[in-house]
Amino acid sequence: MTVSESALDLSAALAKFGLQTFRRGQKEVIEHIISGKDCLCVMPTGGGKSLCYQLPSLVRPGMTIVVSPLIALMKDQVDGLERRGISATLINSSLSLQEQSERLDQVASGKFSMVYVAPERLRNPRFLDAIRATPVQLLAIDEAHCISEWGHDFRPDYHRLGKFREALGNVQTIALTATATPRVRTDILDSLQLQTARTFITGFARDNLYFGSAFCMSDRDKDKHLSDFLTGRDESGIIYVATRKRCEALVEQLGKELKLAVGAYHAGLLPEQRKLVQEKFMAGELKAIVATNAFGMGIDKSDLRYVIHYNMPGTLEAYYQEAGRAGRDGLLSQCVLLFSPQDRYIQEFFIENANPSKELLRGVYNFLASCPEDPIELTAEEIKEQIPQSATSEAVNSALQIISRTGVLERLEVASGLAMFRLTNRMSTFVDLLPRDATQRRHVLRTVEKAIGDRRDEAVYIHPRWLSEQLGMDREQMVRHLRELCKLEDFEYVPPFRGRAIHFRRKDVHFDDLKIDHATLDARRKADYEKLDQMVGYARTKACRQKTILLYFGDTTASDCKICDRCQGRSG
Repeated sequence: MTVSESALDLSAALAKFGLQTFRRGQKEVIEHIISGKDCLCVMPTGGGKSLCYQLPSLVRPGMTIVVSPLIALMKDQVDGLERRGISATLINSSLSLQEQSERLDQVASGKFSMVYVAPERLRNPRFLDAIRATPVQLLAIDEAHCISEWGHDFRPDYHRLGKFREALGNVQTIALTATATPRVRTDILDSLQLQTARTFITGFARDNLYFGSAFCMSDRDKDKHLSDFLTGRDESGIIYVATRKRCEALVEQLGKELKLAVGAYHAGLLPEQRKLVQEKFMAGELKAIVATNAFGMGIDKSDLRYVIHYNMPGTLEAYYQEAGRAGRDGLLSQCVLLFSPQDRYIQEFFIENANPSKELLRGVYNFLASCPEDPIELTAEEIKEQIPQSATSEAVNSALQIISRTGVLERLEVASGLAMFRLTNRMSTFVDLLPRDATQRRHVLRTVEKAIGDRRDEAVYIHPRWLSEQLGMDREQMVRHLRELCKLEDFEYVPPFRGRAIHFRRKDVHFDDLKIDHATLDARRKADYEKLDQMVGYARTKACRQKTILLYFGDTTASDCKICDRCQGRSG
């Protein structure tokens, strides 16, 4: 199919997605992509960004690589594409090693028109070999603001996408985001080397969203506002909080006091727990989610009637992205911020953790360089106990990210961890030591014995995922049985290191010779505080709230929204 034929057949392709008309700005972006040109697409949440790369992938030959930050987002989109008969897949850590290998073989054979991956996957040599074996026609980068160090959600692996694009021969690229200031937009284009790319901005305004803010002196005051808002409300919504502790406490409180069907969602939960909460929310079994900012990216629930921020986020980008998950069906929805002066202190704590001092960087680096083992299997919590500087584990993690960007060391993937097993040679089998009704434990023991073979009395390393597959049971159940088996005197099991191990590429570099731009780090810290000032300014503003947000994103044509609390004459 030629480009002209593809362009003429857009309506037929659109119908395959179950749609009759394009949303604002979609058709122009899609035609631009079909013509073979690069672009940056800035569309509000719910504006239909995904169609801008999915439809061109349908009407053109070759494969599209979609870089996406969250597994949930990938799965939702791939499932939707497969239901419509479009060949798509994902490759991420949710798959077994065997499944990953099989899909890579299928990618290399050209089976899929769309492949979804997380940015860190692009560093995997096996993946790179697979995509070099088949023509790549488009690189689609979702949540592209993660590329920019000046954005609200900078991710180092996103920053490497420019080199990945170059390795693919500067393949045609579309970068997409809902929240990018003029500075961030420039940074995205520069980082990806999209010098001739066109920028499409369909506007940031969301005419169906009511924005309001309530000034609260304490958490008790916030609880009262929240209770008043939710009482008698039978609609779906999200309540954002700053910490996991507050998340769990609020879920318990709302369930007990309001009998509200509500679930907790944060990064401290197991993946299967988060998945279950998300599925129940999407199915309507849970009316509300109390979440940290780990929840929401890519969640396609169009009928959210409210988003409440119990705690103020650190930037207007983060606030507008999270609030923008309300009302994606176009119906009137409410976005309410419960602001207290204490919220600023919480965000200042986060800023300090994200921007470690030069002395902390020095302390972390010098300690790691003195460690004889390789890789170094220490968590940030353990590292902070070994350095002279006082620091949080979050600050140590930030330091590790900064140091790893110099190329002197790298942080290995969590999935690379192996569990250690050791069985003594004193008995030919341990099965007779177990109760006869311990059927599953006997199964685990026999499988481990078979894997170890004749290597008794020595440490044998086995990948937990492989063992779980051999056993036919989930990892949590397997670990429970292994811990029970450890009660046997001659059975030893050491679980894998659950953090990201550290590997030095070279140890002969003095800290002062590391390529760390401390002036840029200082500027970023200053910029983070400026963003926080602007967020606080929004909470306290007397002007139209939506106009305040739009001006922040560079929309100088913004006018009063007429529906926010300020436009209606209400005081927070």
